[in-house]
Amino acid sequence: MVSEEAAEIDRIVAEFGGDRSRLMDVVQTVQRRYGYVSYDAVRTIAAGLGMHAVEVEDMMSFYTFLNRSPRGRFHIRLSKTPVSLMKGAADIERAFSEATGTAVGGTSADNEFTLEWTSDIGMADQEPAALINDTVLTGLSAADAAAIVTTLRQHGDPSVLRNAKVESSLIQAGPIIFREGAKVGDGVRAAVALSPEAVIKEISKSKLRGRGGAGFPTALKWRLCRESMGDGHHVVCNADEGEPGTFKDRVLLTVAPDLMFDGMTIAGYALGARHGLVYLRGEYAYLWESLSRVLENRRKLGLLGSNICGLADFDFEIRMQLGAGAYICGEESALIESLEGKRGAPRDRPPFPTERGYLQQPTAVDNVETFACAARILERGAESFTRYGTHDSTGTKLLSVSGDCADPGVYEVAFGITLNELLDQVGAPDAEFVQVGGPSGQCVAPKDFGRRIAFEDLATGGSIMVFGPGRDVLDVALQFTEFFVDESCGWCTPCRVGTTLLKKELETILAKRGTLADVASLETLANTVMRMSRCGLGQTAVNPILSTMRNFPELYEAKLQPESFVARVTLSDALAEATSIRGSKTTVEREQA
Repeated sequence: MVSEEAAEIDRIVAEFGGDRSRLMDVVQTVQRRYGYVSYDAVRTIAAGLGMHAVEVEDMMSFYTFLNRSPRGRFHIRLSKTPVSLMKGAADIERAFSEATGTAVGGTSADNEFTLEWTSDIGMADQEPAALINDTVLTGLSAADAAAIVTTLRQHGDPSVLRNAKVESSLIQAGPIIFREGAKVGDGVRAAVALSPEAVIKEISKSKLRGRGGAGFPTALKWRLCRESMGDGHHVVCNADEGEPGTFKDRVLLTVAPDLMFDGMTIAGYALGARHGLVYLRGEYAYLWESLSRVLENRRKLGLLGSNICGLADFDFEIRMQLGAGAYICGEESALIESLEGKRGAPRDRPPFPTERGYLQQPTAVDNVETFACAARILERGAESFTRYGTHDSTGTKLLSVSGDCADPGVYEVAFGITLNELLDQVGAPDAEFVQVGGPSGQCVAPKDFGRRIAFEDLATGGSIMVFGPGRDVLDVALQFTEFFVDESCGWCTPCRVGTTLLKKELETILAKRGTLADVASLETLANTVMRMSRCGLGQTAVNPILSTMRNFPELYEAKLQPESFVARVTLSDALAEATSIRGSKTTVEREQA
């Protein structure tokens, strides 16, 4: 006899057409229904999708937001980043631990609360922040914890909490993306008045480059995708801005979501694509309903669906896919794998997504800001775009500014602005160092604050973290290195093992147990990880170390011992890790005792 749970899961599988590429949706729906995905549920899902159970297990093991065992009714995830820790996140963790009766990583005895640290949740401008189930809490203090726990016990709904609000944090609107006066769909209507080839030509004239950080020419990507042979072409929006310190896409999705959808629709027309997908990071689940309403309104306006803008045979539809907590899915091929219901592990390239992307068909992947720029370019023409910026970096850039500054938030600025000029705007006259581009970017010292934010100088996906007097740059480098250890997909040895070794060697130096030889060894290891890693995560994971070595050598020197130094490590210290793994003392330790 089929159990009630199995029957419900079969219904969920049927809701997604029994399509194995929708595995992520199926699993997330089952988890929302039952709180976790049991082994029996895994087998039922696998049978319904025509898969082996181990394939479902494999996918689920990759994502931090998917539960294979019961968790508390309220899953509290505290944001752990250099900025959140600067703002008091450690004190908040202790307060929540006391209020819930469980330590980080555990579940309370009454099964009400699970408490965990998580990576950046896109709220660097409003730290300390947390996720409780899908509800975002901002501006937390240690004093809030007890009241939050009490309210959750009484009401059972995180959305009623006083801290359950997210500010848009748009501080400075610029002349392109956040300009006033345009109407929803203006860019689409302008595009369909041209041929698809002319649309791509207009994007080419604008010199638009991808706003995710890599800066690949958008027109070239679209042209390569359009010219690739396939059964169908796809447009994918990367809304998985997981780089710590970045939140400008969150603001765009809040303030001007139609602009992103306009850009995707324009791309669909230019590429001859009928399908678009938005990969929305799991931490932004709270935006799902509002974005769904925007999509529905676009269908009513004739900007989505069949015969868009009255143009026969221009059919384009957009589907959203919610992520499940994996930084690596910001890499385009890993994102495509995740869209297909798999582990978010990067693909070998070539072939590139423009040749074989989503479902092995030609696919153009761009991020939220890039699509917004494309819409503005078609609205007003390429010349209005190239009027701003530099020769190689045209237009404006959205910057997510956080940390030690008076006015954290999103700033739309013309490319070419210097760090000094930006720091004056955001109220950070005494900055000691600035992390440009998140952990994978560069740590910039005051001597280089005259450098310009542009693809030809300081390239950034948008994250600008400001650190004032008293902040320890090497401790921040260590935190970023720990982030990459946690977020490595584990596929290739240079990244999986190398990031862990980098962390250990850096810890040795910061503990003042290293010599100049250790620094040289650290640098050699970092260069090896950078050259040998399979994807961008490993290739940039070394940046926190290499950039601080280059810009703050004196801080490393201050930590070093003479070359004749011999570290004194007791036998107990040497065996501590083995003891932890075994859960008991080794024979040698018992004899010593």
